[in-house]
Amino acid sequence: MPGLGRPGAGAQRFAPGEKPKNAREVLRRLLSLLLDFRKSLILAVFLAGISSAVAITAPFLIGKAVNTFDPFTGGVDSQLLSVVLISLAACYCTAWIVDTVNGVIMAKVTQRLVKRLRRDFFAKLQKLPLRFFDTRSHGDTMSRVTNDVDNISSTIAQAVTQLIAGVFTIGGTLVMMLLLSPPLTAVALVSIPLFALLSGTIAVRSRQYFLEQQRRLGALNAMVEENIVGLKMVKAFNRRPEVLSDFSVVNRELQGYSTKAQTWAGFMMPFMNVINNLSFALIACVGGILTVKGMATVGLVVSFLTYSKQFGMPLNNLAGMFNNIQSALAGAERVFEILDEAEEIPDREGAKELRDVKGAVEFQNVSFSYVPGKPVLKNVSFSVRPGEVVALVGETGAGKTTVVNLLTRFYELESGRILVDGTDIVDITRQSLHSCFSVVLQDTCLFSGTIFDNIRYSRPDASEEEVVRAAKLARADGFISRLPQGYRTAVTGSADTLSLGQRQLIAIARAILCDAPILILDEATSSVDTKTEKEIQRALLTLMRSRTSFLIAHRLSTIRDADKIMVIERGEIVEMGTHDELMDKKCLYSEMVKSQLGLNPAAFG
Repeated sequence: MPGLGRPGAGAQRFAPGEKPKNAREVLRRLLSLLLDFRKSLILAVFLAGISSAVAITAPFLIGKAVNTFDPFTGGVDSQLLSVVLISLAACYCTAWIVDTVNGVIMAKVTQRLVKRLRRDFFAKLQKLPLRFFDTRSHGDTMSRVTNDVDNISSTIAQAVTQLIAGVFTIGGTLVMMLLLSPPLTAVALVSIPLFALLSGTIAVRSRQYFLEQQRRLGALNAMVEENIVGLKMVKAFNRRPEVLSDFSVVNRELQGYSTKAQTWAGFMMPFMNVINNLSFALIACVGGILTVKGMATVGLVVSFLTYSKQFGMPLNNLAGMFNNIQSALAGAERVFEILDEAEEIPDREGAKELRDVKGAVEFQNVSFSYVPGKPVLKNVSFSVRPGEVVALVGETGAGKTTVVNLLTRFYELESGRILVDGTDIVDITRQSLHSCFSVVLQDTCLFSGTIFDNIRYSRPDASEEEVVRAAKLARADGFISRLPQGYRTAVTGSADTLSLGQRQLIAIARAILCDAPILILDEATSSVDTKTEKEIQRALLTLMRSRTSFLIAHRLSTIRDADKIMVIERGEIVEMGTHDELMDKKCLYSEMVKSQLGLNPAAFG
């Protein structure tokens, strides 16, 4: 797709050659979900049956009303006419009440279904492996849980109600037509094959366009989300013309597919009217001939013409909703696509909970690759005793962060084993394993809420005193106390009300509060100044004394006191030892230190 090859243009969100799946299967799954609310559906079916019975009775009464007039004498049976008119009024009032109640029931069913879809979708996101999010646009995923589910919501209640009522109406009307006049019924049924051919042709064409429309809408949302988050970069590098151009490309494609989808779906209603009018004209002609020949009364023909209109009305209603139905099916397909994604490997049967964790960690011949055939780690082996401080150093992309990602089981191993306190992590429940770690990642994440809420995120039951103590240890209390609302200051994940350094201090306070036996600091001080970094280091020294710690840092001054320093190059541990031991070897680590001597020669003594 043009324009999507550049950064900020939004990576390609969909496979260009991908075709829509079986709409029948999507519809079947939607209906199976609806059946979970079978009690409400049974009531809706019952009410739809009443509504259809009333609707079927009305044309018969209209015919009776016409027959109360004598065309030869000009007289009228006033008493019978009054009874018929009162009956008609009762029918219409009953239909209004029943349809209103039915609409309320189906609205509740639909919203319960949509609530369940959103709940299942969000729950599914929690179970998906990180590899899924590495390859998917966040904006497109958000579009599925909002726009696509909304399409289902706005259509399904009306469509299901119309479908149920339509089945009863068509069936009942057909029976009444056969009872009134089999010849005229045969004329009316001429429209059925025409309608089947029309709907089949249009459905195939429009469904593909509606699915592409939803995909482009997801791409558009993804682009908007990316450029809002990265707006400073867009302005800093003067990329606004390119961003506008890329947006125009995707927006134009969305317009094109939307136009095609609406156009093809829009063919349905006019063609349906043509078919219905043709059928009506044929029935009127044949009915007139039968009346002249004395084979039918005027009232019967009037009733039959009304029934013929009523016979086609459910089809007309569905035709009028055709574009919405196709859009809803396309949205449902995209939602089910996520729901069908492979989840994280579940806990093994018999997986155990770790108790009284000491913090011993061992890697045994661990290999891993994000992309098949391109290994990031190759047969990595090392062991860490409880309470040891281990530093991982190396060039960007060497595999340092991958080590801790595998240790926390954010990704699954390709080969080898990782042990915590002598137990393979695949034999430990995920919840128990994750409770072993207190983590400060390179990308600081804050959630919408107060600073107090964000620090307490790692331990929801922590007291206010414990939160403040953690903030003081992280050297965050100073700037928090200076804020107008202190710890009650509201923050969000994407707002820039706090500096990167302040956000990182909050993340460190969160990790301190967690008080887990294994501490992971992935560039935890990368966004703070040198003075604050030294203060944090003093606080972390106290924190690290009683727990196993993994430090990832490019500033080598931050890890010189580590018990063990591992140098990773191209996915392999090429050097291991203390700072002094590695300096004496005068190999890669020594070269890395020397490259930073010009910044702070005294730091390495």
